[in-house]
Amino acid sequence: MNEQFQDYIGTRLDEIKNAGLFKSERLIASPQNAHVEVSNHQVLNLCANNYLGLAQHPDVNAAAQQGLADWGYGMASVRFICGTQTLHKQLEDALSQFLKTEDTILYPSCFDANGGLFETLLGPEDAVISDALNHASIIDGVRLCKAQRYRYENNDLADLETQLQNADKAGARFKLITTDGVFSMDGYIARLDEICDLAEKYQALVHFDDAHATGFVGNTGRGTHEFRNCMDRVDIITGTLGKALGGASGGYTSGSKTIIELLRQKSRPYLFSNTVAPPVVAGALKALELVTQSTQLRDQLFENTQLFREGLERLGFELLPGEHPIVPVMLHDAVTAAKFADIMLKHGVYVVAFSYPVVPHGKARIRTQMSAGLSKDDIEFALEAFAAAKKEL
Repeated sequence: MNEQFQDYIGTRLDEIKNAGLFKSERLIASPQNAHVEVSNHQVLNLCANNYLGLAQHPDVNAAAQQGLADWGYGMASVRFICGTQTLHKQLEDALSQFLKTEDTILYPSCFDANGGLFETLLGPEDAVISDALNHASIIDGVRLCKAQRYRYENNDLADLETQLQNADKAGARFKLITTDGVFSMDGYIARLDEICDLAEKYQALVHFDDAHATGFVGNTGRGTHEFRNCMDRVDIITGTLGKALGGASGGYTSGSKTIIELLRQKSRPYLFSNTVAPPVVAGALKALELVTQSTQLRDQLFENTQLFREGLERLGFELLPGEHPIVPVMLHDAVTAAKFADIMLKHGVYVVAFSYPVVPHGKARIRTQMSAGLSKDDIEFALEAFAAAKKEL
């Protein structure tokens, strides 16, 4: 390789390390669970998206194993060639029923779902209005389309209305508002009902990415649109099977039959990516069944969240306000956050420091996430570790 280029890359890596922003990956030597093995020790896991504790649920594992036996390891093909099984259609239908939409299309990931959405639906004469804190997959998806781009400040409905007006002034044919349902770094829940109010006022479409909500947010876990009581007012939902719904992989887009049919015809990540593996589909179907049958896991999750938040506040930590199981502990300085995470691991708790560019400069944090798989003893143990780390640092 060109030596000058090698030196350039090395310099950039050194800059990241010197700024305290280098992200190391810890090796987990066990299945994903409430407790995992890291560095030859069993530690409490507070940083997985395993909200409902389904990543190692025996029923989900059994369904995935049966899916492997019945349907095989992989399809070795894309959907429209020879990559669609009846199993895939079963999951798409189940998701549509759960989300209260007309149709659903599966993708290899939610990143792909967002990456293949905007350029398929919008042209240069259209406008997309995006929340400033939207996930990277939405940002990249918007970049791929030729629509006019507008951005509004996070959850700022006045600014959103201004951008809708700007799009009208520019003569936009169609306008699409896009937002995260839950903002993953902060745990803030989008004001989706008010967004729908503005969309109706300005004749815009509404898309939201519900990766951090599907399965547990809302009275029956159907997501942000249920939580904000606007299930029949949204147009497009993207989401993941890789968090609450089993934690494996796969994503989806859900909406009207016409939108989903156009995505099947034109969406590049769908057309040119292998189908979601059959064992993953089978496991996700079982996870969705468990979520639909009972709110027990959801209720446990939010009970754990309240207990953990109250405990951290008693210890004097600065938390971002909210009720979501994402509980960010604000430390602001990137180096401090990294040290804090290392100390926590010594005390038997696995957490990760988040710093720039994942979060803005000066907003470094320990992003903890609650799970229904955690016991009260687990939470008390975690709080003791936080207290000890705070004292030590």
